[in-house]
Amino acid sequence: MTNSSPVVPIGAAYFPAPEPGPTRDYQFVLVPGFTLLAFASAVEPLRIANQLSQAPLYSWRVVSEDGAPVVSSSGIAVAVDGTLGQPDKDSHLFVCAGNPPMAAAAAGVVAAIKRHHRFGGTVGGICTGAFALAKAGIVRDGRFTLHWENQPGFVETFRNLVPTLNRFETDGRVLTCGGGAASTDMMLSIIASDHGTDFAAMVSEMCLRTVMSGAEPEQRSSLAALMSSRNPVLIASITLMNRHIEDPLPMDELAAATGYCRRHLERLFRNAVGQTPGHFYRGLRLDRGRNLLSTTDLTLQEVAMACGYDSVAHFSKSFRARYGTAPTKLKQGIAAPKPRQTTA
Repeated sequence: MTNSSPVVPIGAAYFPAPEPGPTRDYQFVLVPGFTLLAFASAVEPLRIANQLSQAPLYSWRVVSEDGAPVVSSSGIAVAVDGTLGQPDKDSHLFVCAGNPPMAAAAAGVVAAIKRHHRFGGTVGGICTGAFALAKAGIVRDGRFTLHWENQPGFVETFRNLVPTLNRFETDGRVLTCGGGAASTDMMLSIIASDHGTDFAAMVSEMCLRTVMSGAEPEQRSSLAALMSSRNPVLIASITLMNRHIEDPLPMDELAAATGYCRRHLERLFRNAVGQTPGHFYRGLRLDRGRNLLSTTDLTLQEVAMACGYDSVAHFSKSFRARYGTAPTKLKQGIAAPKPRQTTA
């Protein structure tokens, strides 16, 4: 079984992941009656993480027991990448189920889950995927959950197992969720563990979720980069920076506007985000430029001016230093995504 190449789409927003490390692999097993909402809500945070970071943080593969397309609970059939086999030990193997819940407990699915967990792999159940984990004897003593609608039937089927009412549970190498939006909650918690709460909060923002575990509930998560800070001086400074992208304020003027000296402002920024205010400000301006290049037909000269640069050469040099590519190449590379190749 070969993994599909990681999908790294181009988008307007950019937020680098600190020390991205190796690509983490996920395999989603679709069983008849699986819920599209729960499945998509699990996959999309991974796609968003790759898109935001412009790095292959995650790869995923969709499989079924026999390699045939699987009909979801809404009657929509979804093609898969291949047949359920034996994934690498480091892969996360998730069973995506729905109604009827016992479809998750198909012999081939249960055998694959049991084998992967026995050899040290991480397994999970989405929506009613916990039926497969229970059948495999994996959730005997730990905490787990599944959709509340199916919990009474689950308890009747597995009388010695009691799921929690939580949206999702993480118990060592076993992850479960109730499906729907809870799939996103679970994946955000994984992303936070892998790449930090700041990065996960930005992924949450891209999902248009203003609240996530470990992040502040403000609409922009306290201006995104300061997700864990309520310091009024920092917030006021960044508010001014965002208002003066096209006409950048000198650092002394910015500091004076907040009522502090430049040295104090620099100390606050270094403690909060590990950068000088000047470096942070430049990042905001370049992020705006990247957004404009991705979403408008403005010329490079117009984009540079809109970001407070007096020359295309200066803008291009700064852009390349931040993103590792020339702005002209980024603009040329924006196109409709290519369809993923599947294997029989």
